Amino acid sequence: MRSATTLRPRRRRHDGAASLQRGDLLPRITSPPPGPRARQLAADLAAFEAPGINTIGAGPSPLWREARGANVLDVDGNRYVDLTSGFGVALVGHRHPAVVAAVRRQAARLLHGLGDVHAHPARVALAAALVARAPMADAAVYFAASGSDAVEVALKTALLASGRPGVLAFAGGYHGLTLGALAAGARETFRAPFAAHLHAHTQHLPFGCAASAIEDCLARGEVGCVIVEPVQGRAGVVLPPSGWLAELAAMARRHGALLVVDEILTGGGRTGPFFACTAEGVEPDLLCCGKALAGGLPFAAVLGRRELLAAWPAGGEALHTATFLAHPLSCAAALATLRVLDHPDFVARAAALAAAIATSVEELAALPSVRAVRGRGLLWGVELHDAALTAGGAAAWARRALGAGVLALPAGERGEVLELLPPAVLTLRQLAVAIAGLRRTAAGNAKTGR
Repeated sequence: MRSATTLRPRRRRHDGAASLQRGDLLPRITSPPPGPRARQLAADLAAFEAPGINTIGAGPSPLWREARGANVLDVDGNRYVDLTSGFGVALVGHRHPAVVAAVRRQAARLLHGLGDVHAHPARVALAAALVARAPMADAAVYFAASGSDAVEVALKTALLASGRPGVLAFAGGYHGLTLGALAAGARETFRAPFAAHLHAHTQHLPFGCAASAIEDCLARGEVGCVIVEPVQGRAGVVLPPSGWLAELAAMARRHGALLVVDEILTGGGRTGPFFACTAEGVEPDLLCCGKALAGGLPFAAVLGRRELLAAWPAGGEALHTATFLAHPLSCAAALATLRVLDHPDFVARAAALAAAIATSVEELAALPSVRAVRGRGLLWGVELHDAALTAGGAAAWARRALGAGVLALPAGERGEVLELLPPAVLTLRQLAVAIAGLRRTAAGNAKTGR
């Protein structure tokens, strides 16, 4: 006789949608996004959440219910292939089993501790693991609460260690939206409302500019910090000229300025090497990392030369800290993520996918609306002609792509670039279907695809 447990009916989800059992599935659109449930939830959220952070306030968009591997399932049951990896966070894939298992084990032991006052074993292990990967000699780590927070730590460290208030940053740079990070950033949309409060000693030069302009700026002896992204992501996947980063590093060192490399997006191997700066032969003084390194949980850190980080006073109150600093769950997730990123099979799979993407994006380069494609590894930008901007640019393209079951992000100062930063676990079949979906939904193409 069958047991009562066997006879018990399977409980249905309240919205009737299936669950993601795998992350290698193709798109499936059952209700044109955003569907009715997403619209209702968007309206509910708008009633309670401040408009400045409610990014769906400009128009309803799909609401994520579940994600796994390279797939996202929305609240209406639509399944997407994700070419955003959650702003670059899910490099190892959404809900990686090793990361989930590590978080569960940690949650069963210690959910939260005492921040910077009492540490825990996972924090010790993670500090050692990060230092072992640092691209500078005799390194130490300073944990942070977010990418912006890591940039703040780096800027403060540079000031303490150099004694110089000046910061040199670059046009197109994005380093976060807290006040110090915002001053180093160059996007006027973000800066303008807070201009009166931004650091007055920050200068911006064009990304990839002539060495003479950098030399003239540094020669005045006021700059203590040079901050740069090895690849500018939010600016539209902008690559520096060959050898430029190494030349910048040499000039900074010659003039006594600290080089801060912002690898919050590129760190973890998104562009190939674990840290993108190493491919350019650059050894930074300080490096900001985060996003992909904790497999989906909030985490960031600054790696730097021990002698520089020693400029922070020790023994009294911490001058820069946070309640959730080096949180036990995030540390456990990061340790598991680092093991995945180091595994030879994962490295080989990411390299194969990077090669396939480099070939596949040429199909997009042939579209009439596309000016150029550029990128490296698992980070690519598809730039539109000016004429396509009048039709809504990359944001409109990303919205149309939803109907084909593809998630992508707009980027660039004018929204002229469609940014592709998929999880490394994206299959070649998913890639082919996603590229086909982007082709069908590009500006000027009639089909939206299902």
